[in-house]
Amino acid sequence: MIEVYIDGASAGNPGPSGAGIFIKGNGLAEEYSLPLGTMSNHEAEFHAFIHALKICLEKGLMHSVVSFRTDSELINRAMEKEFVKNKQYSPLLEEALELSRKMELFFMKWIPSAENKVADRLARLAIQKNSSEGAF
Repeated sequence: MIEVYIDGASAGNPGPSGAGIFIKGNGLAEEYSLPLGTMSNHEAEFHAFIHALKICLEKGLMHSVVSFRTDSELINRAMEKEFVKNKQYSPLLEEALELSRKMELFFMKWIPSAENKVADRLARLAIQKNSSEGAF
């Protein structure tokens, strides 16, 4: 099984933001720290998840058992219910749902922040990259 840990972070709400993605399992151990530009923390969480899904699909992991791990209750609940109260996030949820449906075996699990330290570190590192590398 492949585990994908995701986290989004913002320095301010909204503010410079970043995505952290840690993929491990089946011989993989990869870290991604992606600057996202200026957005809210919740938007950063969605973008981290969307980027993680795209990376998995690009790597051909759609036929693998992939378990996404997030400390964001919003993301976990939105994916579980396929609904988000704040309509601002509806397009992001729709994109995430569309991408997740391309995975043969998709799982999402909420985890405490203490179990998501690598993705959190990568997301915070990505915030700093916004000014030095430019954002997506």
